[in-house]
Amino acid sequence: MKDFKNAIIECVPNFSEGRNMAVIKHITDEIEKIEGVKLLDVDPGKATHRTVVTFVGNPYDVIEAAFQAIKMAAHHIDMRNHTGEHPRMGATDVCPLIPISGITAEETVVFAKKLARRVGEELNIPVYLYEHAASEPYRKNLADIRSGEYEGFAAKILKPEWKPDYGHTFNERSGATVIGVRDFLIAYNVNLNTTSTRRANAVAFDIREKGRQKKDANGKIAKDATGEPLWEPGLLKNVKAIGWFIEEYGVAQISINLTNMHTTPLHVVFDTAAERAAARGMRATGSELVGLVPLEALLVAGRYFLRKQQRSTGVGEAELIRIAVLSMGLDELAPFDPQKKIIEYCMQDATKKKLVDMTLTRFASETAGETPAPGGGSIAAYCGVLGAALGTMVANLSAHKKGWDSRWEEFSNHADKGQKLMKELLYLVDEDTNAYNHIMAAFGLPKGTDAEKAARKAAIDAATVYAIKIPFRTMELAFESFGLAKEMAQHGNPNCASDAGVGALCARAAVKGTYLNVKTNAKGLADNEEVKQILIRSEEMNAACDGLEQEVWNIALSQMK
Repeated sequence: MKDFKNAIIECVPNFSEGRNMAVIKHITDEIEKIEGVKLLDVDPGKATHRTVVTFVGNPYDVIEAAFQAIKMAAHHIDMRNHTGEHPRMGATDVCPLIPISGITAEETVVFAKKLARRVGEELNIPVYLYEHAASEPYRKNLADIRSGEYEGFAAKILKPEWKPDYGHTFNERSGATVIGVRDFLIAYNVNLNTTSTRRANAVAFDIREKGRQKKDANGKIAKDATGEPLWEPGLLKNVKAIGWFIEEYGVAQISINLTNMHTTPLHVVFDTAAERAAARGMRATGSELVGLVPLEALLVAGRYFLRKQQRSTGVGEAELIRIAVLSMGLDELAPFDPQKKIIEYCMQDATKKKLVDMTLTRFASETAGETPAPGGGSIAAYCGVLGAALGTMVANLSAHKKGWDSRWEEFSNHADKGQKLMKELLYLVDEDTNAYNHIMAAFGLPKGTDAEKAARKAAIDAATVYAIKIPFRTMELAFESFGLAKEMAQHGNPNCASDAGVGALCARAAVKGTYLNVKTNAKGLADNEEVKQILIRSEEMNAACDGLEQEVWNIALSQMK
């Protein structure tokens, strides 16, 4: 199983307690104790006697936080005394995991099953898997599993077809729990230049997957042979929608739940709603996001709208978000703050200072200090960033060059590649320093007994191998950026050939600099097979980079004659 420490998933457990805030606080405290997890929202309901909690983090920490919260809920909530308006089957009624970034739904299922097994075995709570994690097709739907509710589960659990996936004995106090993986739900409203709910509903019926009821030639609802109404499907999959009037703003909206942004992206929902509104004599003036949204949804939208304009998509993250907000009018009713609306940005720890977030002056001062990190590895990685950035700049300027309109996509593709190189190299600027800190931490381990000495040596070796892999990856990316520099020097805007040449110089500095780091860190690991292979490839790239840099340099000079 690959490492998902940089992946993000969301967890939205529903607890059967919505009135006793002290109990709710006990549960959410368990979540907040887990480092690497951020509690985003706590929404208690008195009538439903239910609280919906939302938190995010990497999968390992999220399932640990979920387990501790489920454990605390089992301690405080007695289902024998529970009543409420909302259907429920346990103290923790449902606990979905939702992939956000760096992980697929299928990969998230592995974590859902780990959590479910632990809840079943350690807490003796029956657990059913649902949605993407369902063990049988008839168990995908939450409502089908929950049918009969808490009061009916003592009997239901004895039926062979409803044997729980984990924890096979009914827990009278805690009931049963459903754990699974579902897609992220985006709550999204499109604003119309009308006050008519009926007309907003017409557009909603046009676009939603369910569509509208068919009517016969007499305008009456058409029915099938059994007397059930016939439906005419709408245009968009995984979209639920209805029209309503918002008195606060004096406009009608199409209120939308988008249950799979990969099948139907956010920008497709907006454009389709706008098209159907126009066909009915209205205009979509803007839209709003209710709650949080994954970063990917806005980046994909930004690229889509830039492509429609035949402009380069190889621009920075902030610009893609700005274009998405501008194009969909996400700030029409209220300011749109990416730091508060995008899940990944909400997760960022403001107290954790990154080198790449420093000013250039501060970064230089930090490097010049009395500590060995940041050092040559981080500086070499940043040279690589600058090399890729210059190649990307030339690509973007070439995409917009007057008279080169037919070539915009060619240069947009180059700029996209450059942005990817930059993003990973920026990560490596800080990771090189982190790798050094891992080595120092390993050296600080106790070394009294033979067992402690062996454990310390193993930790030092593992940290050193990692400290070799990081600059080696910088080498690979910087070496790859020579291709971008050459393309831009040879075929890009000739007025920017010198910039491509400087980019190649930066790439060479990055390759040469990280080669020194790899060699230095590998001194004591000559027998390690993985390190041997890294050294062979490092020698090849080091030997080739001078010639590649000179080639780009010569092309750049020829463009100036």
